[in-house]
Parts: sequence; structure tokens; C-alpha cells
Amino acid sequence: MRKLCPAVVPVGLLAVLAALSGCTARHYRQSADKEAAAVIAQKTPRVPNMDTNFTIEAAAAASLTNLPVSGRVEEFFGADGAREKGARVVSLEAALDLAVKHNRTYQTRKEVLYLAALDLTLVRYQFTPIFSGGAGATHTTTHEAQAGVDAIVEERSLSAAGNARMDVLLRSGARLATEFSATFFRFFTGDSRPDKSSQLAATLTQPLLRGAGYKVTMENLTQAERDLLYDLRDFTLFRKQFSVDIAAAFYGVLQNRDAVRNSWRSLQSFRLNVERSRALAQEGRLAQSELDRILQAELTTETAWVNAVRTYRQNLDRFKIQLGLSGDVNLVLDDLELTQLRILHPALSAEEAAQVAVATRLDLYTRREQVEDAVRFVGVAANALRPGLDLITSVSVPGNATRGWPDPDWRRYQWSAGLDLELPLDRKGERNTYRFSLIARERATRELDLAVDNVKLDVYNDWRTLDQARRNYDNSVIGVKLSERRVEEQQLRAELGLGKALDLVDAQNALLASKNDLTAALVSHTIARLRFWQNMGILFIKDNGQWENVAENK
Repeated sequence: MRKLCPAVVPVGLLAVLAALSGCTARHYRQSADKEAAAVIAQKTPRVPNMDTNFTIEAAAAASLTNLPVSGRVEEFFGADGAREKGARVVSLEAALDLAVKHNRTYQTRKEVLYLAALDLTLVRYQFTPIFSGGAGATHTTTHEAQAGVDAIVEERSLSAAGNARMDVLLRSGARLATEFSATFFRFFTGDSRPDKSSQLAATLTQPLLRGAGYKVTMENLTQAERDLLYDLRDFTLFRKQFSVDIAAAFYGVLQNRDAVRNSWRSLQSFRLNVERSRALAQEGRLAQSELDRILQAELTTETAWVNAVRTYRQNLDRFKIQLGLSGDVNLVLDDLELTQLRILHPALSAEEAAQVAVATRLDLYTRREQVEDAVRFVGVAANALRPGLDLITSVSVPGNATRGWPDPDWRRYQWSAGLDLELPLDRKGERNTYRFSLIARERATRELDLAVDNVKLDVYNDWRTLDQARRNYDNSVIGVKLSERRVEEQQLRAELGLGKALDLVDAQNALLASKNDLTAALVSHTIARLRFWQNMGILFIKDNGQWENVAENK
């Protein structure tokens, strides 16, 4: 049997170890996901209404097969109405669920939060034992001509070295570095005895002035932990804003659809009036100029209907993209959502709402804690102005060469201790940082005061908008009744040949406008109420994007 070359064993062993020590890219991805998810889950209970099922894994392609199918062909779309037959009917809850799962901006915001959590895992890692190591082996063959002899002498040797290192940053600011190194050397010609050596060494560096202490050492970690908490709050606020925006767009499309319906009914009414007016004109009971005026009004109304259809289709396609769907998807929004809207007006004053907002808004929590961050950073910056004085201790233990493997010989060791002093002769950068920290502290205090005032202002404006929307709705209800009465009166006068075409046109246009205003006021009040709750900090969002009714939480 052929004997394996001695050089192959260490080299092959090193190759095997290197292969075993390597991890696949999939392993690293799973490790990162697991650690980031654990960090987010750890802080989620500290943020009210944070998504408890947070993940950045993209949802599967949207499937609408579980949604009801429309079998209706709406007359008010004219010849274009047939395209809605077989379309999927999307309710508000379904739209919010689709948006949360497929909206591209929403996915990006989740990834931003994930990356912030990943950054924190790296900062935390700096305060754990960090291991490193390496090894190498070299086989050398040398051919030399021996003096006085006509012959070539071959020498073969093998050398190998390895080391393992551990570094730890302690919370006191001390750094501990330990290293074990071993070397192996052997000639395969001549004296074939192996030469082995090893050493175990450790060094501890403890700052005594600059960089000393728990607060200074842990500042980076403390700030990173708080930054992730702020990011979680920002994402939670984004979720609330996102749901309100989706609802606003949803009701906006339904409002456009209702405008198409109203325009179509107005057009049909004009066409009836045209037929009646044409008959009266033929009997000589209506002037041709009056008939022409009604015919022109009919054309204007038809143009308005065509434009309303175009606006509806355009906003519906835009809403599909907002949900994260393709614009080619055939869907319609559930009309029942519009008919079920009611005026639910909060029974509290603007001042009471502002007090609630100041106490509950997540962004104000962040502003208050950022003032604490600025105060803490002043102390850290002041510490950097101190002299550098480090206590350095080290110990080393050589290996025992008499054994098979050069393990440490604890009977022989060497240790040392000393001080390393750095005088603060050049501290201009540190001086500027310290002065910046003082300014930043004052700025953070001012920004907190400004944020509180802006929150109150937002709530006051929302309360006024909500109150105005309610008044507009009440006026619109009256306006519709008055317009319907005017149209009935003008139609009766027209049938008797006593009315004027201009009066009838004005009455019908007023009815169309008042119906559109009524729907707009109802939608505006609903969205204003949601934004009012949102700016008060009491709008709670479920995992599917649907909000919980405030009345249910009382």
C-alpha cells in the first residue's frame, strides 16, 4: 500500500476545516431574519398598536378568487357598463387587507424598519465575545548543489501555524483580548524531529478617565436601542396614516361613481324635458329659442356625464395600483359601503381632544425621549474632554513542548501592568462636539415645545374641519330637498307652457350639484373623523389595516 505523504495530512485537514467552517448564504439570511425578528418582537410590546405579526416576507401574488363576483350591468355607465359584469367586488375591509399585503410603499417601510433592527443586532454584537481564528500550512522543497560534490541535495520541510482569538468589550469600558497561537515546523530530511511552540496571551485595557464608566461605554448601544424604538413608533404612525389614506381613496372612488350615477339621472331628466319641449314647440306653445336652450343644456349635461365616467375610471385604475394590484384587474368597489356611511360626530370639545393628543401621541413620546438623549450626550461629550489614562495588564503562558501537542504550561508565565497616559493637548474636535451637544440639548427642548404646539394645532384644525363637514352635510340635505322641489315645480310649469327653459335648466343643474355635494359632505365628514381620531392618537389599526371603531374602545 502506498504511504500518504505527511505534508498532505495537515494541508488536507486544513481544507476540510475551512469547508466545515463556511456557512451557506441561506444560513446567513435565515440567521439575520431570526435575529432581527427577535429584536422587533422584544420591543413591540412597548409600542401601542404596533403590528404584532410583523414580517418583511412579501405576500404571494394577490388572489381575488375569494371575493364576490358582480353580476350587474349598471345603466348609468351606458355602453361601458357591461365591462363590470364578472368583476370582483371589493369592500373597504378587503381593500385595506389587499393594501397592507401588496402596497409597494408599505413593503418598503417594513424593510426600512427591518434594516434598523438589523443595525441594532450589529451594535449589540460589539458587546459580546467576538471570536476569530486562522491557520496556515506550507510545504517547502529546496534543491541545492552541495559544495565539492557533484550532486543535488533536496530538503523538504513542513511548517504550520494557527491562532484563535477572543475580544470582549466590557460594560465598564475595559477591553479584554485573549489569543492562543501555535506553530509547528519539521524537516523531513536530516534532523526530522518536529519543532513545536505555543503561547496563550491575554491583555486587559481599562480606561480610568476618558472612556471610563458604564454610561459612556454603553452610549452607542443605548442610543441604538432607543432609535429602534423610535422607528417602531414611526412605523406604527405610518400604518395609521396609511389606513386613513386608503379609506380616503376608497370613498373617493365611490364618490366618483356616485357622480356618474347623478350625472346619468340628470341627463335622462334632460332628455325627457327635451322631448316634452319639442312637442310644445311643434304645437307653437314654446319658442324655438327656449327649445334650443334646453337642447344645449342637454349636450352640456351629456358632456359632464362623459367626463364623470372618465374621472371614475381613471381614479379606479389609480386606486388599483395603490392597492398594489395591476391596473388590468377587473374589480369594482362595493357601493354598499357608501350607503352605510353615517354622520357620527364626536361629543368632545377641541380643547379636550388636544389634551388627549398631548398625552397619547407616539411622536410626542419620541420627542420627549429625544430630549433625554440630548442631555445624556452632553455627559458623553464632556467625558471626551478628559485626559486619556488607561490601565493595561497582560499575561502570557508559553506552551509545553514536551507533550504531543504544545498546550500551555501553567508553571511558567509572564505578566505585566502599567499605565498609558494621553494628555489633552489637542481637544479642538472634542471641544466642538461638546459645544454642539449643548446646542443640541437646547434645540431638542425647543423642538419638543414646537411639536406639542403643532399637535394641538392639528387637532384644532381637524375639529374645525369635522365641524364644518357636519354643517356642510346638514346644508346639503336641505339643498337636495329644495332642489328637488324646484325641479318638480319647473317641470309642472313647463308642462303647462308657463315656465322658462332657463329656469328648468338651472333647477336641474342645482339638483345635480346638490346631490354631488351631499355625497362629498358625507365622505368628507367620514375621512375628517378618521383623521381626527388619528391626530388624537386614539385610532387603533388591526393587522389587516382595518381600524377599530373608537366607540368600541370606550
